Amino acid sequence: VGIAVEGSDDLYFTEVPSPGVGGGRNGVSHLDIETGQITRISTGEPEPTNLAIARNGDVYWTCKSAGVILRHLEASGMTEAFATDLNQPSGISVGKRGAVYFTEIPTPGAPGTAGGLNTVSVLRGNGKLVISMGEPEPTDVVVAKDGDLYWTCKSAGVILRRSHGVTSVLLSGLTAPSGIALDHKGEVLYFTEVPTPGVSGDNGGSNAVRSYGLATRRLRTIHAGDPEPTDLAVARNGNVYWTCTSAGVIVEAK
Repeated sequence: VGIAVEGSDDLYFTEVPSPGVGGGRNGVSHLDIETGQITRISTGEPEPTNLAIARNGDVYWTCKSAGVILRHLEASGMTEAFATDLNQPSGISVGKRGAVYFTEIPTPGAPGTAGGLNTVSVLRGNGKLVISMGEPEPTDVVVAKDGDLYWTCKSAGVILRRSHGVTSVLLSGLTAPSGIALDHKGEVLYFTEVPTPGVSGDNGGSNAVRSYGLATRRLRTIHAGDPEPTDLAVARNGNVYWTCTSAGVIVEAK
């Protein structure tokens, strides 16, 4: 499901064959891209969803049904609870000085005007701060080096941007945008659209992986036809990786 890349050689991903079931086969793994070796770093969480990597190499992930954010410490190799008592956390990104941005989706598809309780928040040393609330389904989030925040809103078909305290619509008219990522320069935004989960292009599916130049405003299709391109990440060398959940694969675009 979730995926994150550190540099150009280390890739982390989650597998959730039994969502909501603790002690099962769900887990978080590390893939050495150069050698192809996979190492499991955590097993047994009920729903490890999306991942993010801090500058010091610590790996964070949301566990949706458990309502927690977990952290795998690079120095010790231990996994610990970073935040608890959350409400269906989904997307996650780590910014400067360890600020952790994340989304919560307890009422997917319901906007604030209809009683929805979905939020985008940040955790810093002084605790949790809600940045935005009222979107029907803030699915995944990424923070840029300059502090701008971008997130997909799946059911609304938009990508939102928060810059200098102001939230605005960056892209609209999308079809079920899900995963989101930035290149290391912060110039190109990548995202997936999954209107037909589980259906390949050969069978009529219209899922796609796209890129959007923040300065050029150029929207491109990187790839189309996968049955379920869920989350994606961009390596420092420019390679793009995404999970295809129903197919059980990770795809690389060089």
